[in-house]
Amino acid sequence: MKIAIGCDHGGYELKEHLVAFLKEKGYEVKDCGTYSKESCDYPVFGEAAARAVASGECERGIVVCTTGIGISIAANKVKGIRCAHVCDSLCAEMCRRHNDANMLALGAGITGFNLAERCVEVFLATPFESGRHARRVAEMDAIEP
Repeated sequence: MKIAIGCDHGGYELKEHLVAFLKEKGYEVKDCGTYSKESCDYPVFGEAAARAVASGECERGIVVCTTGIGISIAANKVKGIRCAHVCDSLCAEMCRRHNDANMLALGAGITGFNLAERCVEVFLATPFESGRHARRVAEMDAIEP
């Protein structure tokens, strides 16, 4: 599975940690930046990772900023993206199981390395349940212009 990952300066250290973690687990990673702690704008990198997922180049995506909020909003502006901001592994599971989320957003100022790893593991391993949830996902997708 190929994973797109992007961050701003506030998420840089966690992104770098997750890139190494993902590669160690055997995932292919497309690093959409940023590539330093120099101040930058999260919408640029949230959009880049989201476009890699929306285009099919990557199967899933992960975005990181200080809170996870701004970069998730930016990613969700891309048609076809369902980016879930999570703070624990249960939410990482349920966003996949019930919402077929294709991107995960984490807050580096909120979520430590160990919890972030667990959220990523659960997010990538959990299948979409489909069934009644497929109707709801289709309703969400229909909202997009």
